[in-house]
Amino acid sequence: MRMYEYRGKKNVCGKRVREYRQQQKITQTELAARLQTCNVVLDQKAVSRIELELRVVADYELWALAKVLKVDMADLLEIDLLEE
Repeated sequence: MRMYEYRGKKNVCGKRVREYRQQQKITQTELAARLQTCNVVLDQKAVSRIELELRVVADYELWALAKVLKVDMADLLEIDLLEE
């Protein structure tokens, strides 16, 4: 059985992606452009859907998000959510 949602969410990193992006004062469009430097082609709409937890995030996308936001991948995951 394929599982595309966990507790009604398609990813567990969206909230943290938004927090780190806003802390760094960059727009969703700017984040999408930075991701493209890592060969991850996402547009502003895809970034928005990730942040709203409406889009699945591939492992390579998580890596690129962490790289461009300058955080560890684990920082993007809501570990406390996973441990409940």
